[in-house]
Amino acid sequence: MKKKLLALLMGTSLVLAACGGGDDEAKENTGDKETASVDAEQIYNEKGCVACHGGDLTGGVGPDLTAAGGHLSADEIKDVIVNGRGSMAAQNVSDEEANALADWLAAKK
Repeated sequence: MKKKLLALLMGTSLVLAACGGGDDEAKENTGDKETASVDAEQIYNEKGCVACHGGDLTGGVGPDLTAAGGHLSADEIKDVIVNGRGSMAAQNVSDEEANALADWLAAKK
């Protein structure tokens, strides 16, 4: 009985120890201020861009974005994201997210 209890306690300790922290890579420490790094592809998927532009950026309801940087600058892409264009509504993203998305798409030529 004592061995079973000891094994249970040790197992629980291991599980709890493994659950702590874990997102140290997702944050950068800049002095006293901690900021989360921005993953443009993750934002693209989470904010619903994928619904219109497709998981592979080839379009569907929305236009093909595989070569968006070939005809729009990062500033122009950000303007479309923030203000919308045509049937695309303005997107609810932070300035940091809009910049990350615009830079990511502008690199696609």
